Amino acid sequence: MQDIIKNLVKEGMFSKVKDEIVKMNVVDIASLLEELEEEKMLIIFRLLPKDIAAEVFSYMSNEQQQYIIEVITDKEIQTITDRLFLDDTVDILEEMPSNVVKKILKNTTKQKRQLINLFLKYPENSAGSIMTIEYVDLKKEMKVKDSLEYIKQIGVDKETVDVCYVINKNRKLEGVVSLRKLVLTDGDIVIKDIMDTNFISIPTNADQEEIASLFKKYNLLAMPVVDKENRLVGIITIDDIVDVIEQENTEDLQKMAAMTPTDEEYLKTGVFTLARHRLIWLLILMISATFTGRIIIKFEELLQSAVVLTTFIPMLMDTGGNSGSQSSTLIIRGLALEEIRLRDILKVFWKEFRVSGIVGISLAAVNFIRIYYLEKIDLMVSITVSISLLFTVIVAKVVGGVLPIIAKKLKFDPAIMAGPLITTIVDAVALTIYFSLASSILAI
Repeated sequence: MQDIIKNLVKEGMFSKVKDEIVKMNVVDIASLLEELEEEKMLIIFRLLPKDIAAEVFSYMSNEQQQYIIEVITDKEIQTITDRLFLDDTVDILEEMPSNVVKKILKNTTKQKRQLINLFLKYPENSAGSIMTIEYVDLKKEMKVKDSLEYIKQIGVDKETVDVCYVINKNRKLEGVVSLRKLVLTDGDIVIKDIMDTNFISIPTNADQEEIASLFKKYNLLAMPVVDKENRLVGIITIDDIVDVIEQENTEDLQKMAAMTPTDEEYLKTGVFTLARHRLIWLLILMISATFTGRIIIKFEELLQSAVVLTTFIPMLMDTGGNSGSQSSTLIIRGLALEEIRLRDILKVFWKEFRVSGIVGISLAAVNFIRIYYLEKIDLMVSITVSISLLFTVIVAKVVGGVLPIIAKKLKFDPAIMAGPLITTIVDAVALTIYFSLASSILAI
């Protein structure tokens, strides 16, 4: 379908483009517009029906949204913003330069402008900043039949009607009721008699990562947001949480790779910006690696006496770093999924110690056979290297398993205790173990 539309665009057959493009999903339309030149993209966007255009706009890239806002008329802007859900409007404004923000706000109603300003005051990544006010609230005194009629009247403008929220005259949240239950219940029954009072709600200042965990734990599609007095102020829906999960996972991956987290797309990020995000951590790791160099200098006489020991340093350091990274990755993921708690640190220590013992003995045995029987290295040197490998793997896996939990305890992101940092720590430990054992076993 997209190829057909692209060919029609090239031929300038825009009337046929309109007939074909309205058959597509709004996400696919946004993806198609992303691939077109700005002028042709704008022509097609203006051909879209108003309700479809608003939805497509919410899925477009920030650059395209900015371009459209800058070139379309005030009336067109008002048409788009009137049809956008409030949380989508807020998300767009947060990414736009001030001149574009002013143009959008100028073309919104006074009431919506006040709501937008309220949302923008909530802390970034909090429940208040990602919630929406397009929900259905019911009074507990209403009858089921009246509730269904009310939902028919206002539901078309709401983000979801699957779950309705029951409030009292002071807007305090007292219960929830599903649309399914309303449809299947006798019309004369009062809402308060069928509402569920055992529900999960969150305060406006709750962190988005905590919210995502609650959605996963309780298998929710939507969750109410309340203020300090338990008054209903909004809801968070599963589509918002999917975006949060993607954002948090991306942030963790970037931290685990020793980079400053960023939301910007790779191909749309400048070279100097990318370099700045990577340089800081690389400088920290480079400076911390000087400890490894000092350890080697300390045992310089030992290396001069048994030069063959030098050839095994890369193998020990690489194996130690890889072993630590394996453990840290598993523990960081376990912490993120709440499968591992802070109180489990001793359990993690004991489990990683046993795992590292099995892995270390296996690697040490294979290594001994390789260097003694195949490479014909001196027996005592082979024993030294193999024992060093065993202890290095044990230390690396234990450190890799425990450090993320300690970081979490100290209110740091466990993701920073991943590959590069663990490797730097383990390298220093591995060399210390290696040279200490060599001094003792080889008596040099």
